[in-house]
Amino acid sequence: MAASKASRVGEDTGPYIFSRTRIDKVNAELVTLTYGTIVAQLCKDYESDYAEVNRQLDKMGYNIGLRLIEDYLAKSNTMKRCANFRETADMISRIGFKIFLNITPQVTNWTSDNNQFSLVFEENPFADFVELPDDGRAQDELWYSNILCGVLRGALEMVQMQVEAHFVSDVLRGNDTTEMRVSLIRYIDDELPPEDD
Repeated sequence: MAASKASRVGEDTGPYIFSRTRIDKVNAELVTLTYGTIVAQLCKDYESDYAEVNRQLDKMGYNIGLRLIEDYLAKSNTMKRCANFRETADMISRIGFKIFLNITPQVTNWTSDNNQFSLVFEENPFADFVELPDDGRAQDELWYSNILCGVLRGALEMVQMQVEAHFVSDVLRGNDTTEMRVSLIRYIDDELPPEDD
């Protein structure tokens, strides 16, 4: 009897609780603390194998990016394709990061062929309240915000760009800035799905 009453309450309130108009923004501190818990658990699960933790964070971010691009396209109200990789970088910085993290990293350090750039973060909401493990290795091996690299890879793949993204510096590691390097590998050709026989 109690279970059926609870399920009815869930049916009545579920759509209200999870409606887009009811919950548009999540408290930034909640996101920061939740992400910190995920990273801490990965460090524990992989016994401080930070290279594997970095891979897992990137993989998680990639899967998020594959889905997040739809939300980005809906919220940004931009239906035109970027003309080049420079324009893509500008959209990532000014619109993408602003929509989802309320920050605007600086786009800088372009290569002469315009296929690589850096995103320099003056602030990183994931890094608030964070201290890396004091085991003598985390400072050199763990890229705490590596999920962001995966998010960019996944999102850009959905709009036909294969990129590589990795951090080259992080204030959590004692560097002066937090910098992510993004490289265009190739544009992915649109492919039609195989025909059913």
